[in-house]
Amino acid sequence: MIILYTSPGCASCRKAKQWLKDNDMQFIEKNIFTTLLKEDEIKYLLQRSENGTEDLISTRSKAFQSLKINLEDLSLKELVEFIQKNPSVMKRPIIINEKSFVVGYDEDEITALVPPQLRIAALHACNDTCPNYTICGKIRKE
Repeated sequence: MIILYTSPGCASCRKAKQWLKDNDMQFIEKNIFTTLLKEDEIKYLLQRSENGTEDLISTRSKAFQSLKINLEDLSLKELVEFIQKNPSVMKRPIIINEKSFVVGYDEDEITALVPPQLRIAALHACNDTCPNYTICGKIRKE
């Protein structure tokens, strides 16, 4: 199952949500401001991210900079509490499933959420016998 972490007013979150809908992918949306992120959930996100807090926390955001905090000085427990109390410092959207972890909206990266067998089937389905090949096949070659 795909979990989509969003916030209101986030254009990238709307794009990600629409992409998931357009591609008939079921997901659970979690608004980071109205849903308290549990300790285990935050730890799981940190564990799945390649670069830890760098992938999850926007240190350049005004919200983060106004707090005047050094993430490296925090214990894991303090970091979890910090994120729970200040969800606005999180990058968004965060899209996660069993195999993929995507932060932000990028049209190339989000396709990682499509199961490999479907990507392969779609690739092989587009050939010159398809009535739409002159349109979509040409685009795929470009």
